[in-house]
Amino acid sequence: MAAAPNTRRPDALTLEVVELIGDVVARFYEDYEEAAGEHALTGAQARLLSLLSLEPLPMRKLAQKLKCEPSNVTGIVDRLETRGLVERRPDPGDRRVKLAAATEEGRRVARELREGLRFAREPLAGLSEEERLALRDLLRRMTDQGGPG
Repeated sequence: MAAAPNTRRPDALTLEVVELIGDVVARFYEDYEEAAGEHALTGAQARLLSLLSLEPLPMRKLAQKLKCEPSNVTGIVDRLETRGLVERRPDPGDRRVKLAAATEEGRRVARELREGLRFAREPLAGLSEEERLALRDLLRRMTDQGGPG
């Protein structure tokens, strides 16, 4: 017989932290959508472009990272490719696989998007470097991405 799920209720502090995380996420997405709109992009297009500005990725991997269907990614890449922000190229490791990659213009727009986020300039800039490092380390722990701590 399977073990009973943990039915203990979260304490008030945990509930407050969860609520604050929700507020931060909502504020981030609102800011991101606004920054994307300034470049005539949707939020999904901006997120995909930001991912590709870091490294070229196969469509399937993009769909996994964006948590959407590969057919949706194809449409987003098509629209960004039409604007000259993204290009498709063969994967050097497997010529059957197509990689999506940000063009030089796409990397410039992605950089402007990141720099244009008020969220990064306002609440985070109000924290000291030590506080930002502590926050980063705690968030890494929460998302199992490792790092110090």
